[in-house]
Amino acid sequence: MNSFPTIHIRGTGGYLPERVMTNQELSQLVDTSDEWIRSRSGIACRHLAAADECTSDLATHAARQALDDAGITAADLDALVVATTTPDLIFPSTASIVQSRLKVAGFPCWDIQAVCSGFVYALAQLEGMMRAGMFRRVLLIGAETMSGILDWQDRGTCVLFGDGAGAVVLEAGEDDGCGLMRSVLHCDGSYRELLMARHARCQRAPNTKNMPALEIDAAGVSAIQMRGNEVFRVAVNKLGEVVQEVMQVNGVAQQDIDWLIPHQANIRILRATAKKLQLPEERMVVTVDRHANTSAASVPLALNEAARDGRLQRGQLLLLEAFAGGFAWGANMLRWSRD
Repeated sequence: MNSFPTIHIRGTGGYLPERVMTNQELSQLVDTSDEWIRSRSGIACRHLAAADECTSDLATHAARQALDDAGITAADLDALVVATTTPDLIFPSTASIVQSRLKVAGFPCWDIQAVCSGFVYALAQLEGMMRAGMFRRVLLIGAETMSGILDWQDRGTCVLFGDGAGAVVLEAGEDDGCGLMRSVLHCDGSYRELLMARHARCQRAPNTKNMPALEIDAAGVSAIQMRGNEVFRVAVNKLGEVVQEVMQVNGVAQQDIDWLIPHQANIRILRATAKKLQLPEERMVVTVDRHANTSAASVPLALNEAARDGRLQRGQLLLLEAFAGGFAWGANMLRWSRD
């Protein structure tokens, strides 16, 4: 494996559930409007999983598309990882369920949980493991059914999220000037009360005395709880810092970046990050308007869209970034490997 020092993205995939909920439809459920939602988030609609669709179902659809795009089968994989905060079960892992649905077995599978930063965290983790020679081909999926942990009467949160899955096939290959570069990851758990969902066994999490009690549903999970304005301020600052840091550790300048592929949380956060980079908005991949915040799925979904519509060209420099509850945030940098 030492002869394969560079990690490349060889295939991409994505999946959005058929059900689309527009802002107009949402305004029938909660006190909001299309103008209110668009002006604050840039979101026009979101996709929602069907009653019989789980996170693993969405992940499997995206996985198959990525495998086809890479020209391999599941039997060619050495590992499978799912980044998710909405797993099918507490255990076993959603990744193991996806493996079973792909009708393969034997290689390791696991989930990673860093909420909206899950894909960015997992990409950094796998890049290190693959460089160390543990695996040659890995399927990485970001998949979420956020609709299942929303309070549909809370307009501050239910308007922001949607369901979906995105996937990439990673392959260790020769150093041809392209592939993954160094990543930067951070976390500060002291911010956790600003954005969280609680499990039944922890009705009131430590140091969350300022958060009101929430009802726990039959599955043992509370709805997402967020202090939006405070989250926004921290997110803009931390993302501005981390994109500067990832450029510094990789020795690149702002003008070298061809595409910013950010976590699709809020159009105002996206624009603020692009402004800090002095990057024209037309060089930023934006999908939040069409499927809202899909948490760990949003970065791979945006990457898949840009790859498939021809925006990404071999050798271009891509910056991926995300900010999440925790707070956890980070950035990856890579040169696009595909023609």
